Amino acid sequence: MTKALHLVLLVEDDPAISGILRMLFELNHCRVVTADTCERALREVQSHRPDICLVDLGLPDRDGLQFIEKTRLWSPVPIVVLTARTLESQRLAAFEAGADDYVTKPFSNPELLARVRAILRRVARGDRSDAVLTLGPVSVDMGRRVARHKDGRELRLTPLEFRILECLGRHIDSVVTHAQLIKEVWGPRRTDTRSLRVYIASLRRKLEVEPGRPRFIVTEPSLGFRLVSEPRLSG
Repeated sequence: MTKALHLVLLVEDDPAISGILRMLFELNHCRVVTADTCERALREVQSHRPDICLVDLGLPDRDGLQFIEKTRLWSPVPIVVLTARTLESQRLAAFEAGADDYVTKPFSNPELLARVRAILRRVARGDRSDAVLTLGPVSVDMGRRVARHKDGRELRLTPLEFRILECLGRHIDSVVTHAQLIKEVWGPRRTDTRSLRVYIASLRRKLEVEPGRPRFIVTEPSLGFRLVSEPRLSG
């Protein structure tokens, strides 16, 4: 992986899979903490503060989605879902809860490592996850995932809406194509642009002064979207 000893929290109740993954990541210069239930995982993520979490959804005490939702209340730690669930609705539910990636079983070890490496590189670069995005009268704290109007009102954004803003913010003042946004937000197997357009429209309603004439989240016809440079990331 890297020479740095990243700490991986592995949430998996199957001992065979857990053992294979532990060996895989330890051979790639990671430390590994394991949990076989949602309750234990919630304790471990708070006590160990891992660099990344790999989470099975089919846990014996609760659905793994609950781990993601509860963790997202206080932490931006990257979360990769490892699951046998393949339905699009199940993938969407995981991303809505706040997952960063979604890998189905059986999976390729090299592909899993590549995805984890990509996420850790993104975090190492900073990705301005602690940045504050200012959009006219609205400020969005990307680290705390809190959006607030200057009059004090909190604006409720969904995890997917925050992920879209994070992606646009990483490429500020540049065109982010539909395909790139979909890949970074929903995962590489998603191709439908309808959901993306729905979420962009929702973000504009919440963040733009005039949603019908957006100043900040600008459409690049036939290409994608651009977060303009006037609202700069700071922090």
